[in-house]
Amino acid sequence: MNVQPVTLAGSHVRLEPLSFSHLPDLTVSGRDPSLWQYMRYGLVTSEDKMRDLIAYLLDHQAKGTDLPFATIHLGSGRAVGMTRYLDIQPENRSLEVGGTWISPEFQRTAVNTEAKLLMFQHAFETLGCLRVQIKTDLRNIRSQRAIERLGAVREGVLRDHMILPDGTVRSSVYFSILAGEWPAVKARLLDLLQPRAG
Repeated sequence: MNVQPVTLAGSHVRLEPLSFSHLPDLTVSGRDPSLWQYMRYGLVTSEDKMRDLIAYLLDHQAKGTDLPFATIHLGSGRAVGMTRYLDIQPENRSLEVGGTWISPEFQRTAVNTEAKLLMFQHAFETLGCLRVQIKTDLRNIRSQRAIERLGAVREGVLRDHMILPDGTVRSSVYFSILAGEWPAVKARLLDLLQPRAG
């Protein structure tokens, strides 16, 4: 399992390797404080904080544990969020999809669904993953519903899992998709992306 920077393109979004060239767009897209409520980074609502976050993620990429992407909305040509592979474990043929945030303007659109389709497809069909996991804050009900909508299976809760920058002790809900489940999940995601009449 050789996880290398790659561009993943769909009809609505393009996931391209994160770089400092995305800083201006991401600073604008990330300015809503509500985006960061359940994230591990604290508030990233200024250009300096966004630069620090990009540097942090690129450092983890250099270590081989993460592969971050900028989420480009094709219709506008703008970077409207981030996502990444993390907890990359080649020896177990597994990784996590996470660190995802999307500008409120593009939430509840095809952006997140297609981004996840592209990431899962690359993980299972190109990298040969056996397992892809996703986790979220136990308090983040909206995120849990979104993950379930993708077709992931809820596994359980890691209690008092981490301490957030504001001192909150977070419990994390874990979900996963296994290689054998991927064909059904893929069909579900493709169906969700179909235009609806009316």
